[in-house]
Amino acid sequence: DIVRGRDIFRGNDEEKKQRKKLDDKLKEIFKEIHEGLTNVALQKHYQDENGGNFFKLREDWWTANRHTVWKAITCAAKVEDTYFRQTCGSGKTATEAIHKCRCGDGDKPKVGKANDNVNIVPTYFDYVPQYLR
Repeated sequence: DIVRGRDIFRGNDEEKKQRKKLDDKLKEIFKEIHEGLTNVALQKHYQDENGGNFFKLREDWWTANRHTVWKAITCAAKVEDTYFRQTCGSGKTATEAIHKCRCGDGDKPKVGKANDNVNIVPTYFDYVPQYLR
């Protein structure tokens, strides 16, 4: 949501300052990406119409790179990082995620079932409205 420019969470004053700082930096980055486009049609398509936000460019960049971003977040995370949490359950039906199930050897996928590639985006929350998460 932050990358796509659609984050609605506001938080406390200190978080607001950090979020504003991050958003300003993202605006700079996407402005540079836009200026680096060599195709005139692409520059026109991604022309900013909303105060330096480049929403179309940010959305398309996220669509093109979300797999790599999620892989970096999940595969580079250490076991004690807060990204990985134990799952729910009790007794014999309890399941507990104790390994990084989506990270294969190098770029080879880690297969969960026959013909199944689980090196995929682990969640689609980035397309679920924040107030529903």
